[in-house]
Amino acid sequence: MKVSVIGMGAVGTEIVGFLVNMSEVTEIVAVDKVRERAEAEIWDFSHTTPFTYAKNPRLIAGGMEDTQGSDIVVITAGAQLQKGQTRDDLVRVNSAILREIIAGVERHSPGAIVINVTNPVDVMTQVMLRASSYPRERLISAGTLIDTARFLRLLSEHVKIDPKNLYGYMLGDHGATGFIPWSLCRVCGAEVDTFCRQNGLPLVDREAMRQQTLEAGYRIFERKGNTNHGIAASVFRIIRAIEGNEQSILPLGVLLQGEYGVSDLVMSVPCVIGRRGVERILRHEFAPEEQAAFHESERHLRALLALV
Repeated sequence: MKVSVIGMGAVGTEIVGFLVNMSEVTEIVAVDKVRERAEAEIWDFSHTTPFTYAKNPRLIAGGMEDTQGSDIVVITAGAQLQKGQTRDDLVRVNSAILREIIAGVERHSPGAIVINVTNPVDVMTQVMLRASSYPRERLISAGTLIDTARFLRLLSEHVKIDPKNLYGYMLGDHGATGFIPWSLCRVCGAEVDTFCRQNGLPLVDREAMRQQTLEAGYRIFERKGNTNHGIAASVFRIIRAIEGNEQSILPLGVLLQGEYGVSDLVMSVPCVIGRRGVERILRHEFAPEEQAAFHESERHLRALLALV
């Protein structure tokens, strides 16, 4: 499997770090507007291969032409968040950058699955869908997968259970209007409040946990200037699901065409992920307040899209 990563900032570089240890990857291409940076990162990663138990993938630092025939392309390039900004502030500048990038990606790898990480992630994914002929199942955003991971970690600390034994999502928007559909959340199979009551734990303050989840990335950013470990792990999780044809359920940004009462808008919803990308979009019946939160995300994303 050939994977190309466009943009070798903190996130793109860490994604490559995950990929060099993935046995199924045979070729990794790193592309960056600063060619020397991509070359240096690839040289550095090449020195890890004597210690890895993978297939010794071919490592390339190059241009878009070197991405030819990629199975998966990950896009992390674009203007980065600055202190005092929100992800939404990046709309106009990144839309121009990504239109150019997706043209090159499609020219060289029309059959690839494209995963977008550039913020605002769902809006930028829709910009690229409009600027290319990729179908919605093969041009997706990392969506609220990282938000979901942050939520599950916070919930795990509350219930004192390994987060891998919890089930739930954050959906809608990777931004201020993301919401948690509590009707779908489970702790070891039990509804969250039921689990807490039966095990002598205080009930979860749902709005406080939502706010903590939404603010987690900003708290990290304020202290170190970026967030990279969690989002890179999220992207790697998507790649694993694609390569292994797992049929795993991940909350990713996909173009909705009537699902959940929304059309012609990329939003983060539960998707079944396999070798073709988005194999299916799952349908859930939200509680009334959750449906209202979903449509609040819809209004917010449409307002951002109008700026483009």
